[in-house]
Amino acid sequence: MSIRSTTPRRAAALVLALGLAFAPALAQAKAGGGFSFGSRGARTFSAPPVTSTAPRSAAPMDRSATPQIFPNSNFAPRPAAPVGGLFGGGFGRGLLGGFLGAGLFGMLFGHGMFGGMGGMMSLFGLILQLALVYMLARFAWNWFQNRQQPAFSNASPRQSYGTASGFGGAPRPGNGGGFAGAGPQGVPLKIEPADFNVFEQRLAQVQAAYGEEDRAALSRLATPEMAGYFNEQFAENARKGVVNRVSGAALLQGDLSEAWREEGGDFATVAMRFSLLDTMVDRASGRVVSGNPSVPEQSTEVWTFTRPRGAGVDAWLLAAIQQA
Repeated sequence: MSIRSTTPRRAAALVLALGLAFAPALAQAKAGGGFSFGSRGARTFSAPPVTSTAPRSAAPMDRSATPQIFPNSNFAPRPAAPVGGLFGGGFGRGLLGGFLGAGLFGMLFGHGMFGGMGGMMSLFGLILQLALVYMLARFAWNWFQNRQQPAFSNASPRQSYGTASGFGGAPRPGNGGGFAGAGPQGVPLKIEPADFNVFEQRLAQVQAAYGEEDRAALSRLATPEMAGYFNEQFAENARKGVVNRVSGAALLQGDLSEAWREEGGDFATVAMRFSLLDTMVDRASGRVVSGNPSVPEQSTEVWTFTRPRGAGVDAWLLAAIQQA
């Protein structure tokens, strides 16, 4: 094959390799930027109970103003839970990236996807192909399952909160659900339909304010800690010359993970699956850098709200975001 005919193929492989290398950077979007941060009072470093909306354990906090040392107590920080999936861990992602990178650069130099790597590499190539098939099948299955889930959880009449919002279920029996006995981690707190309505409103309000980089609004909707994290993200986006435009957030399904009262205030952790328009835009020209401005994306996150003890429903503030 002539050099002229191989050049386009090599160029395409190089573009794909660079795309894989920078994919994580492009994925940091919407309020929270794909990270987990904030404070959940005495339960900051305890994983919130899973729910029907978020059946997997929420990611541990990447950042928090809450001290991580709790001597002589039951709230010692838990080790970071491994991300699910065949290549969910850091080592697995690195191994997968190494295989893909080696294969792509093999294509660049005309050796084929796994050519020029020795006989042993053919075995790894087979393993990688099987892994990719597994990951694609799992992605398709999860997508199909999400499409089949109703916007309201299938709670029994006793569990249902009777709210018109997308929150429809109580915590799963036996998972804690905020009903731990009195102690350092607090006492149970009953969440009413009016509270769920405010949680849904806060979801839309926070995302809209984030998309407009409205610092004043975020300071009214979130704790000072969370507002500070959002301001840091705005500054980082400005340094890169982009702005994260987020709009049209709509709750699709939500349910309560746990709710409790402690000395520092009232807390409620809820799982939410929502859709929104999410794009990165060039700050100077307005050109869309990533994302689709007309096709909503879906996300599932675990949000924790807090208020002073005994305050009304309008006092709830966003205190933490965790990835589900």
